[in-house]
Amino acid sequence: MSLTEATAELEAPLTLRQGVSLAATVAVPVLVWFAPLGLAAPTQHGLAIMFFMLTAWITESLDYSVAGLIGCFLYWALHVVRFNVAFSGFVDTTAWFIFGAILIGQIATKSTIARRIANVVMLRIGTSYSRLLLGLIVTDFLLTFIVPSGISRLVIMAAIALGLVETFELQKGSNIARGMFLVLTYTAVFFDKFILAGAASITARGLMEKAGVSISYSQWFAAFAPLDIITVIACWLLTLWMFPPERADLAGGRVYLERQRATLGRWSRIDSRAALLLGAALLLWVTDFLHGIPAPVVGLGVALVALLPRIGVLTIEDVRRTNLMPFFFVAAAVSMGTVLTDTKGLDIIASLVFGWMLPLMHDSFISTTVLYWFAFLYHFFLASEIPMMTTSIPPLMNFASSHGLSPIVLGLTWAFAAGGKLFAYQSAVTMIGYSYGYFSAWDMVKLGFVLTVLEWLLLLLVVPFYWPLIGIG
Repeated sequence: MSLTEATAELEAPLTLRQGVSLAATVAVPVLVWFAPLGLAAPTQHGLAIMFFMLTAWITESLDYSVAGLIGCFLYWALHVVRFNVAFSGFVDTTAWFIFGAILIGQIATKSTIARRIANVVMLRIGTSYSRLLLGLIVTDFLLTFIVPSGISRLVIMAAIALGLVETFELQKGSNIARGMFLVLTYTAVFFDKFILAGAASITARGLMEKAGVSISYSQWFAAFAPLDIITVIACWLLTLWMFPPERADLAGGRVYLERQRATLGRWSRIDSRAALLLGAALLLWVTDFLHGIPAPVVGLGVALVALLPRIGVLTIEDVRRTNLMPFFFVAAAVSMGTVLTDTKGLDIIASLVFGWMLPLMHDSFISTTVLYWFAFLYHFFLASEIPMMTTSIPPLMNFASSHGLSPIVLGLTWAFAAGGKLFAYQSAVTMIGYSYGYFSAWDMVKLGFVLTVLEWLLLLLVVPFYWPLIGIG
């Protein structure tokens, strides 16, 4: 942003919505701080600052990362907790796993690995509308293992989809264009839940481990493995049904993909080294049950190797250009959970938010249904997935351990339920997918609702019958 643009932004008058959001961000925590609640001072003050962070996140009155950092500062400056507790998230493995995942995504996108995989899969599957949709879905799934970010994968795959739209001379209202961009958006969301990829899933896992619930990369993948294949097929068939092609002839698709393959050229040294690093990361992740090396160690370790002199895959300039705000956001959010545990505020939140569930938690089908749909509704208010996880996973783990329930079952169910989305504002991935302009808000609601119901029904089969077989439950 230039100096002129920054000055203009400062001088621009606040809109009514911005004014109300800022007022609420200040008023809500002040009211909680001074309210006669009869709580111990550290508990009440910790909750007040939590409400500041939550209100800022919900209303988007401040940038997520900035609001989180201000909250950590207030915990320390107002003597609610010590400095090492207020900023504890910055030395937590979750934040550094996010950092490593961001850099691994950089390795895949800076080299031609991701584009080569996409090109090969698309050419092998075919270029009719039906086969293109299937190719897009399968490619997105495969890329999840080496590009652990739904946003990055969506951008990579959208570039292919845009080329196909241009080749087929499609209008923005075309069912073919709508189908391609919708299925790319939703599969990017769901695959980040099935595999330990994406900031929300990584954050959820880190918070579960912080509560004493150990879960590895391979265990997470195994828990949702049956849903992978079913979801691939379901997304494909549902999109074909809801958005049938206006014409059967889609000439030129293969020519376009072959031309793209030609532009990639021969493998370079960077491509070969990137392939070795990404392959090593994937191999270590899926075999962690054998060697016991935690996923964050693998992710950050591979990213740092890519930065070593003479390796040449990533440079310091690549790191400087990387958006590291998600790292600060996650670190601040994890810090908030630690503070709430330290000040006993977590016990109060757990009893208020989850206490009503207790009579319903003794039947697997009912408990899964209650958790899934409550998380779905909770997601409407905390639109971004990371605040949703950081404000709910710690009290959920507390609730589970206090009442003799399985924390890993509750945590995995809750984290998975965040995949259900009806509106673009509910995640960064859906906002980016919507921003391309090829599908409407109503298109999202239609496909999103059907997929949300389908995933719930699949979960009803997986939780009571499959998870116990692999030691979950």
